[in-house]
Amino acid sequence: MVLFPDFQLPESLTEAGIEATIGENQSIPASQSGRGVTSKSLDWNAVTPAELARRIEFGLRLATEASRVTLKYFRTDSFRVERKNDRSPVTLADKQAEETVRKLVESHYPDDAILGEEFGGIAGTTPFEWIIDPIDGTKSFISGVPLYSTLVGLTYRGRPVLGVISIPALGELVLGVQGLGAWYGMTTHENRDRPILNRTHVNQVDSLADGLFLTSQVDNFDRRGAQSAYRNLESMAYVSRSWGDGYGYLLVATGRAELMVDPIVNPWDVAAVAPVITEAGGRFTSWSGVEDIRAGHCLASNGKVHDIAIRELKPFANHPVAD
Repeated sequence: MVLFPDFQLPESLTEAGIEATIGENQSIPASQSGRGVTSKSLDWNAVTPAELARRIEFGLRLATEASRVTLKYFRTDSFRVERKNDRSPVTLADKQAEETVRKLVESHYPDDAILGEEFGGIAGTTPFEWIIDPIDGTKSFISGVPLYSTLVGLTYRGRPVLGVISIPALGELVLGVQGLGAWYGMTTHENRDRPILNRTHVNQVDSLADGLFLTSQVDNFDRRGAQSAYRNLESMAYVSRSWGDGYGYLLVATGRAELMVDPIVNPWDVAAVAPVITEAGGRFTSWSGVEDIRAGHCLASNGKVHDIAIRELKPFANHPVAD
């Protein structure tokens, strides 16, 4: 069985590092995307560096523990596939991974809200909400394809501020914290025990003709009536692939792809993605061009090709989704 490692947080994401970043003005500097956050805009005065550091470490722990649960079942015959009401698949691994996360949150942050794909939402009394997708890409998981992901997001007053995208079977992970950057790590033979997270950035390719265009499932464009948008983007791109779900967004954040588009998403699919992409210097929006994890559709890019993609997608932003 593949073992998912404990990733090392960089000094910048510890309490001391965050204090040094905030400095005397008590404000987080501009994100790589150029959209800065300040103590006023996100009320960082109410979130001390110590608490923020604890929550960063805890978010990483949630993703790590959930990833390990999924790996117990990956490429084994010890689970069966069920169908939810929308006919999408779910497995014991999905359920156990989410239960693991929920128990940890309820133990350490019992007053925070929780929203997960498998067990719904629980209201909280703090401004924080943990949003979880234990296996994003269940179809890949049940097919034995190692491109599924585990997603852990944290919102503050409804705005995504922390996200972790883990690729358990590949030993890859990317973490984004609003105003503090995006950080990537990968397991190798040399660092198998505690891989170090290092800063990551989107690439600077400025034309889709030289870029990689990704999506999770092509026929979802048909369900939104946006077949022509997909065909146009595919024809513009140097190459297009369905290396989708959380893995596709990780590829954008680490500079290996230029554009990732999903016609149909839920908040748990993208709450972790938004801060990862923006902190890597990219853009994350709905097809309407606004930052909204509840819009039902989204795209993430290196920023350079975003506007041309929006031009193709925006006409279909309000189209209903066919069953």
